[in-house]
Amino acid sequence: MPPIPPYCLIRPLLFRLDAETAHEITLAGLKRLNSLGLLPVTRTAGRQVQAMGLTFPNPVGLAAGLDKNGECIEAWGKLGFGFVEVGTVTPRPQPGNPKPRMFRLPEKQAVINRLGFNNHGVDALLENVGAARYKGILGINIGKNFDTPIERAADDYLICLDKVYSRASYVAVNISSPNTANLRQLQGEAELDALLGVLKVRQTALADRHGRYVPLVLKIAPDLDTEQVTRIAAALRRHRIDGVIATNTTLGRDGVENMPQAKENGGLSGAPLFDKSTAVIKKLAAALGNELPIIGVGGITDGASARAKIDAGATLVQFYTGMIYRGLNLIDECVKATR
Repeated sequence: MPPIPPYCLIRPLLFRLDAETAHEITLAGLKRLNSLGLLPVTRTAGRQVQAMGLTFPNPVGLAAGLDKNGECIEAWGKLGFGFVEVGTVTPRPQPGNPKPRMFRLPEKQAVINRLGFNNHGVDALLENVGAARYKGILGINIGKNFDTPIERAADDYLICLDKVYSRASYVAVNISSPNTANLRQLQGEAELDALLGVLKVRQTALADRHGRYVPLVLKIAPDLDTEQVTRIAAALRRHRIDGVIATNTTLGRDGVENMPQAKENGGLSGAPLFDKSTAVIKKLAAALGNELPIIGVGGITDGASARAKIDAGATLVQFYTGMIYRGLNLIDECVKATR
């Protein structure tokens, strides 16, 4: 098997391209390598984790957003991740926001994006899930279409939940992307209570229908104060939600204020997000105790930052932007650091 060139040689070529173009080329290349049997299988011994009734071979996962349509599920499974999360997916296909909509900040190991849930729709994702020979833990992240009124958002989440339930190990409910108008309103106390209530009722009905319980987790924003985090934690406990993902990208620009790209609209991810997202994890851990697991994501760029999320109270961790700057070696490094 010919060796894959080290990422330090590939990265300069990718960084000459528009960020979204490089993203698409990387996914296509990964898919091609896997289909040709040229992708090495990584088996780093990690710490097994029991959470949400599932057994994770290690606590390090792929965050949603990198593989929105589930095109490389099998490949991610070979690269050493303990679990893979795909999406965000919506009921109907949608193109997302106008381009350009993804911007690198290499000096800060960060990205600003305003993609806007661009995806091929839930049916296309399920075709890819069905074709993948992946037997590991698969999270499917669901959202609402951009043109669905916010007061009808629950309808879209229910459509997606119905469709993905039988194929997912867990379902992540994304109400925290800053790139879909008004979506974060669903984190408000009354709105969240109503949404979680209908989702929990449907989850119970689907568990009876399929004879299998699939956990529900909620993905929240980092731009929340202590009182808001406490209210969200109370809602999670009240509705017996199975887990929480902390966090999505931030609208803040702490750490990148003076950079030209900071003026771009969208969510900031990568190293500058680390402190803010980790602070939310600590607040959630204090509010929840050990009642439900926290999946920590935001600013993981090395093994030490992955370990810090665990120490802050996360049970599992995920990353995406870190791989843009570090490549696939980041997976092995984080698995070792979280043993």
